[in-house]
Amino acid sequence: MRYYIDAGVGGIAVGVHSTQFEIRDPKHGLYEPVLRLAAETIGAWPRGGRSFVKIAGLCGRTEQAVREAELAGGLGYHAGLLSLGAWRNDDERGIVRHCATVARTLPLVGFYLQPSVGGRILSHRFWREFAEIPQVVAIKIAPFNRYQTLDVVRAVIASGRDDIALYTGNDDNIIVDLLTPFGPGRRPRFIVGGLLGQWGVWTERAVALLAEIKRARTRGGLSPEWLRRNAALTDANAAIFDPAHGFAGCIPGIHEILRRQGIFETTACLNPHERLSPGQARELDRVSREHAWLVDDAFVGRHLSRWLA
Repeated sequence: MRYYIDAGVGGIAVGVHSTQFEIRDPKHGLYEPVLRLAAETIGAWPRGGRSFVKIAGLCGRTEQAVREAELAGGLGYHAGLLSLGAWRNDDERGIVRHCATVARTLPLVGFYLQPSVGGRILSHRFWREFAEIPQVVAIKIAPFNRYQTLDVVRAVIASGRDDIALYTGNDDNIIVDLLTPFGPGRRPRFIVGGLLGQWGVWTERAVALLAEIKRARTRGGLSPEWLRRNAALTDANAAIFDPAHGFAGCIPGIHEILRRQGIFETTACLNPHERLSPGQARELDRVSREHAWLVDDAFVGRHLSRWLA
């Protein structure tokens, strides 16, 4: 938390995939302690007057999701990122009703997750109806699919809701997502930022990159150099998130970067079967070397002793 605050992020999501869903397992019982520790650490660390959004991951069927939303709200979280992994076989209208029920407890961030890691296909109509829920404040778009990404953006534009923030979760296309003006007319809609496991590492550089992208959007006349940088970031993400092995090493990949920097002691996960895939460490070596502009080792080195004190 101290690292992310000093890196300049605008907020954090806790209790989501990269925090490990196993924290909810009764044999660990870590969901409430993790959310509480994160909130207390954020509250105690100086932010220079910056606002900071705290988002809690919410999972399960309605009863569980409401219970988690109540807990998160009581700990001072501003919104809940609602996973629909437990609703893979339900009709969309039932899912909308579920979302509306949870939203009455805590403002919602919608979550379009790719099917290959536990999500499901959701139609344009679903997102149009989801956008009608008054307590929806944002949507994380992470289907890793351009057609489905457009379904969400079009639905929000059609709803007329300019108070719903759009965040990219498409780790395979981050920069292009953030640079693209969506919709017709002279006032396009932009994806405003990223809610990304990728930005859980090398975060100081990610903050600087987002600021540069926002400046570039106002200037217009975008350089082809942005396409090269998009490809480089996607290449780095492939090493961290491990699509070569069905994303099996994605959480250990994040952990390994933080371990190399001294922030983590190990790459251990609650699930002992989650570990770096064969060859993944070499890929992390390669992308760190080839795309050094993404790496914030110097920043971490200057502050690490203070964060760990």
